[in-house]
Amino acid sequence: MNQMKIAVAGADGRMGRMLVDALDAAPDAVLAGALGLAGSPAIGQRVGQAPGVAIEADLAAGLAGADYLIDFTRPEGTLKHLAYCAEHGIKLIIGTTGFDDAGKAAIAAAAEKTAIMFAPNMSVGVNVTLKLLELAAKSMSEGYDIEIIEAHHRHKVDAPSGTALKMGEVIADALGRDLNECAVYGREGVTGERDPSTIGFATIRGGDIIGDHTVLFAGTGERIEISHKSSSRASYASGALRACRFLADKATGLYDMQDVLALKD
Repeated sequence: MNQMKIAVAGADGRMGRMLVDALDAAPDAVLAGALGLAGSPAIGQRVGQAPGVAIEADLAAGLAGADYLIDFTRPEGTLKHLAYCAEHGIKLIIGTTGFDDAGKAAIAAAAEKTAIMFAPNMSVGVNVTLKLLELAAKSMSEGYDIEIIEAHHRHKVDAPSGTALKMGEVIADALGRDLNECAVYGREGVTGERDPSTIGFATIRGGDIIGDHTVLFAGTGERIEISHKSSSRASYASGALRACRFLADKATGLYDMQDVLALKD
């Protein structure tokens, strides 16, 4: 069996360690490299099944044996990895969130040189939920107020979460709206009556919550709640591996988990 040679960015972090464990357990994949931040005490440490690979700060050293890179780090780090992967034809699976428009444009440009799977959440369950939200929004386009509530651990640095924003984008697209124009990210004081054309967001940060998302469609006399709750990062790691398999026969192009799961119409 030909094994996929996969490197992990942020290999010393919570998600990175989960990805390393997932690769060690996958019969069709092998950990081929590991990246960490320059100056981190983890640089030089070995991860993965013995003898393992050393965590490297240098991209050339960390990606020398890799055909894929899985990256769940920070936008500034991911964009550096993106440029290197595009130049060297390394396929990239991006789960990083918090990109601005310029960052998203850079990802799209790099996809002309290598294959990229970019999704704010790689959980199979979350992506099925996105499809359900699209269907619900189309059916409840009038008479329902839409609110998105998300909760994550105290260490998460961006808000709303990338998954919550993706949920908002899916709903807005289904309704023929522009999320940039209809999103409401906070309420305080005398706000007046709710504008029915808006999509509201509420953010909770605390403890060790992996990731909870609920979309509320509130009408007169009824409400529907569509929720997804994560109890382990293992679902993200599993989805990332599934994305690697999807990209195996792709040379270039920008894809998301809806492509990987064949959920697009």
